[in-house]
Amino acid sequence: MSGGEEVLFSITRAHLDTGMRGFPVGTCPLSDVDPVKGLSYGGYPIAQLAERQPEEVIYLLLNKQLPDAAQLAAFRQELIKNSRLHPEMLEKLSALPRHGHPMKWLMSAIVLMGMYSGTGDYRKDCLQVIAQLPEAVAAIFRIRSGWGELIPSKPELGYMENFAHMLGAPGAGPELIHLLRVFNILHMDHGGGNLSTFVGKAIASGHEDMYGSLAGAMAGLAGPLHGMANQECLRFLKTVAKDIKDPSNETQVAEYVENLLNSGGVLYGFGHAVLRVEDPRATVQYALGEKIAAKDPLFRLAVTLRKVGSEALKKRGKVSDPYPNVDAVSGCLLSACGLADESYYTVLFGLARCVGIAAQIAWERTEARGGKGTPIVRPSYLYTGPEIKA
Repeated sequence: MSGGEEVLFSITRAHLDTGMRGFPVGTCPLSDVDPVKGLSYGGYPIAQLAERQPEEVIYLLLNKQLPDAAQLAAFRQELIKNSRLHPEMLEKLSALPRHGHPMKWLMSAIVLMGMYSGTGDYRKDCLQVIAQLPEAVAAIFRIRSGWGELIPSKPELGYMENFAHMLGAPGAGPELIHLLRVFNILHMDHGGGNLSTFVGKAIASGHEDMYGSLAGAMAGLAGPLHGMANQECLRFLKTVAKDIKDPSNETQVAEYVENLLNSGGVLYGFGHAVLRVEDPRATVQYALGEKIAAKDPLFRLAVTLRKVGSEALKKRGKVSDPYPNVDAVSGCLLSACGLADESYYTVLFGLARCVGIAAQIAWERTEARGGKGTPIVRPSYLYTGPEIKA
């Protein structure tokens, strides 16, 4: 049997109601999620990349190899050269209604960026959107939150260092910069089949430009079953802390979890569609939290839940992945480091994930199938309505 005839997956009618979960629909050379090894970028486990500079990891996703010193210096200059937003674009952003969710602002910002800066070249626009998004996201925070005038960009500071500078979050300390660097790297990519990435690539398969495709991808990310999970996990931690007499007491937390599960409740921050081990991104964040937020009450509660939550789920026996995922701890760390409004957390997720989605779109449009690009996505749906009239 030739490679082109190999059977990869047999679809039954029962599979049609599973959201295509686990269906192989394409190839991705940039990142992978292995059930046991976890997330990797370009063959590097995420734990090996988490403390690198974001520019190195962006380069890896765009070029399939880590840069040497000269390549990194040149790449940083390319990011700096492409980093400034058109002034009129920021004026238009300021006119958006303040009550709109921050993710609606992010989608609008990406569309506006395309109107003012788009070239129609997937490779050029990939680099440009990655370079410009930090300023756009910082502007979303400051304008919508009423934090005052926009802070001029200083791209020479570094990719996430400049973002933290432009953000100017009131009351935030140096720990926030460290967290933002790690958070950004951990969330940059996640294989080819997660909802936002798949949606972005599906839109681009119709030859929509980079910006329109990314705006659609961010609509996919915005839902509570995808990118908003980190918000839900922080709210869950706050609820547990409020409902338990002593949240630092492991026995009380364990009793709360047992009662929650016995009543059919959800233990937020646990389980994963692919993984069968603790999410390595969560492992990285637990270790980081001990350095930058060790005394924060919600972080300490998250650490306790890491143990008692897994133990409770394992006892039930039917849970395929009873371990913490990336969202279990990311929200409480952002809160501990000065970003208290969880409605913005998905925007930070989007800032990171746009890197991987843009890189995958650029690859599919310019390199896949020997440079021809992937074909337009066109699945079929089985008709289940009334019999067709004669």
